[in-house]
Amino acid sequence: MLDTYLLVMTSCPDDATARTIAHDVVDAKLAACAQISAPMTSVYRWQGKVCQESEVSLSFKCHKSLYSQLADKIIALHPYDVPELIATEIVQGSPAYLDWIKETTQL
Repeated sequence: MLDTYLLVMTSCPDDATARTIAHDVVDAKLAACAQISAPMTSVYRWQGKVCQESEVSLSFKCHKSLYSQLADKIIALHPYDVPELIATEIVQGSPAYLDWIKETTQL
């Protein structure tokens, strides 16, 4: 059976929150790495209103088998009532990079 890897994305209200979540997830070996983006502007509908806020995008690379634990950790640490949590399969990738994900997580 082939290994399956994921790119998991969320957004955070600020850099400090993103760093805390990123460090906790990588320290727990639930993801091989986390990437924190520069601030972005998000426009969204929440509780009947259109809102606009500055946010930071946070993404992780992990093995599919760790997704549930990773999602639980993000939700536990996240300040939002309904945090963004989206995962997409990595369909192609360099074998060495995918091996690195496998080697650095808690499989």
